[in-house]
Amino acid sequence: MQKELSGKTVLITGGSRGLGAGLAQAFAERGADVAISYANSSAKAEAVVDRLKASGVRAIAVHSDQSDLAAAQPLVDRVIAQFGKLDIVVNNAGIAVQGQLVDDPDFNASDNDRQWQVNVMGVVATTRAAAAKLTDGGRIIFIGSRFGTHVPVPGVADYAGTKAALIGYAKGAARDLGPRNITVNVVQPGVMPTDMSDAMLGDPDARAAILDLHPIRRIATLEEVAETVCFLAGPSGSYITGEVLSVSGGAAI
Repeated sequence: MQKELSGKTVLITGGSRGLGAGLAQAFAERGADVAISYANSSAKAEAVVDRLKASGVRAIAVHSDQSDLAAAQPLVDRVIAQFGKLDIVVNNAGIAVQGQLVDDPDFNASDNDRQWQVNVMGVVATTRAAAAKLTDGGRIIFIGSRFGTHVPVPGVADYAGTKAALIGYAKGAARDLGPRNITVNVVQPGVMPTDMSDAMLGDPDARAAILDLHPIRRIATLEEVAETVCFLAGPSGSYITGEVLSVSGGAAI
């Protein structure tokens, strides 16, 4: 594989598992030095780092809880102290609270408020912290969801709202940072084989209903989503900014 990201440093939030770990591996395979953040499992994070180092790149894991807005600046500062610069930020960390209608008398407001804190305000804090220190010509990529623009099922209003908010913020950031040739884009994956979707995909009826929404009748692979993110982060993505790219097998048609 061509090492088109050699010499670049990337920060991937929520990089200890799922799509975040897949993204980290994809960037390492392309030659980038990788920093991942994690909130809970240090063992999983260090295992990811070990695999990245085996690819011949430098890598670190930094404990940082995205719900703590004050943690964003120290996270960015740690990456720059370790690698000397920051070229690419992938805002991947997020949580999903789903399954309740907004008029449910037992609606869990506390969990949904935390979802807004992590998925929106934590992402904004990381972006603000990184923007001033990102190298000119850098990249910021938000991992959204197809629910940000298309809501085919009930019970996801707050989750969809958090992902829709990222689209507006990304477009504004793209406008602000354009003079420095920093691109800002959103990648919207569909259903993937992650912890977040395991329970849903494990139910045969639910899985069939999900596949019925997809013209391409399968879920995405982590590699397919990572390829799109790496494309935006690489030389070929240098003139794409303020855009929303869905990797969802046509589920939003």
